[in-house]
Amino acid sequence: MADPGGLTGVLLVGGASRRFGSPKALARLDGETLAERAWRVLGELGGERIAIGKAGDGLELPFPVLDDGIAERASLAGLVGGLRAAGGDVVVFLPVDMPLVTAAVLRDLARACRDAAVPQTGPLPGAYRRRALPVLERRLAAGELRLGDAVAELDTAVVEVSTALLGNVNEPADLDGLVRRRRR
Repeated sequence: MADPGGLTGVLLVGGASRRFGSPKALARLDGETLAERAWRVLGELGGERIAIGKAGDGLELPFPVLDDGIAERASLAGLVGGLRAAGGDVVVFLPVDMPLVTAAVLRDLARACRDAAVPQTGPLPGAYRRRALPVLERRLAAGELRLGDAVAELDTAVVEVSTALLGNVNEPADLDGLVRRRRR
């Protein structure tokens, strides 16, 4: 089991946000942008934090965003870029559009990480070891962009996580739904 003390936390700033209609990273929940919220959660882990995205998106965020250096827009590209940039052996990835994920969930994933550790719902959020990088790079180079397929090739632990924490914001209505559920 990994020691979560030396983790690198990587914020996946997001893709084109076509369905959302504007950059999800800048959408607001409880007075902060989704990017600020995720950055704060990663900060609760301690250690290194990195935000990965596309420099060409020009998002104005209160922290630097490293360009993943990959032409494709896919979660796999963000993972490859994040693993290449990370100083730690175990790297936890948090997509900007999963605003209810907690630091405790990320710690649980890091502790369970073999080559990878993912929740029962899929590959993100997730923890990945640097030794998974060759598999991910090979799949990226081959244009095999489905992250779930790559995870199936790795020694992956599945961690049960409350599905209430794994809500994904793809459209403005998803964010509105989160706000309404939290008010109940």
